[in-house]
Amino acid sequence: MNNRRKLLIALGGALVSPRAVPAQQRDKVYRIGILFSNTPASAKPQIDAFLQGLQELGYVEKKNVVFEYRYAEGHFDRLPAMAAELVEHKVDLIFVNNTPPALAAKQATASLPIVFGAVASPVENGVVASLARPGGNITGATNIASELSGMRLQLLKEAFPKISCIAVVNSKGAVSAKQLAEVEDSAKVLGLNVIQIELLRREDFQAQISLMRQGRADALYPLDNATNGQLRQLLTEFALQYRLPVIYGSRQYVDAGGLMSYGMDTILNFRRAATYVDKILKGTKPADLPVERPTKLELLINMKTAKALGITIPNSILARADQVIE
Repeated sequence: MNNRRKLLIALGGALVSPRAVPAQQRDKVYRIGILFSNTPASAKPQIDAFLQGLQELGYVEKKNVVFEYRYAEGHFDRLPAMAAELVEHKVDLIFVNNTPPALAAKQATASLPIVFGAVASPVENGVVASLARPGGNITGATNIASELSGMRLQLLKEAFPKISCIAVVNSKGAVSAKQLAEVEDSAKVLGLNVIQIELLRREDFQAQISLMRQGRADALYPLDNATNGQLRQLLTEFALQYRLPVIYGSRQYVDAGGLMSYGMDTILNFRRAATYVDKILKGTKPADLPVERPTKLELLINMKTAKALGITIPNSILARADQVIE
């Protein structure tokens, strides 16, 4: 065997040897921790949208990505332990839905990347340093809840011109003081009085309706926060039982039987969150990815609920609706 043939054989062996394959070229299976504040059932549409976004970017479960799921089911006090558990399991990234898990994950780790799908007022709530330069290890998308408060109240007043006082459902939890301030400022401009109530359990119905009657509240306005999102079925039942016009912050309430909602397209937000994850897993730092604002807002009206309440939605509002549910 001549030297040239020996050299070719040696080179061929090197090409098939596992040691010759650079580590960065081997297929990596990424481990993503999913930390949500709500239940698996209520989180499903958001999770499905996120997974769809990842799939469109080439991520296939059990092939190049696996998931560790944690759901607080409305018990926000569980979130810190769940976040710490994901860190201990050495996930490559933590994906959260809203403010409470974002804060819990941020407290649990200063190094693992964190992406959020819909945090309200992320700067005011201490999640990021700024929208343009989030800093640290966390970024994602905001639902601009505070900025939309005035527009929601305008829609409510236009739809029901006779209302004079709104009951703001300011349930305990991670709610931005800025959002409540925006509601109160907008209410003054529209000539509406404001009272605050809490609805955490069905047992609260009688006490809160008594408070509303004392304050002469004739409409309901739940703040757009994680607590109210978890209690959306309770809120929609309360409004229906006491025949109250109401506007919510997202379509999940309307899907649960709520009357009207105006806010971001949640499904689009969570699908787009996958692009953040993809960029970060490929080496981009979260601090270099600005927080994204919603690209689409939608007005939804549930006519079945309107009929049950015995109220008429003006044509001026119906004409602006992105979807009317019959």
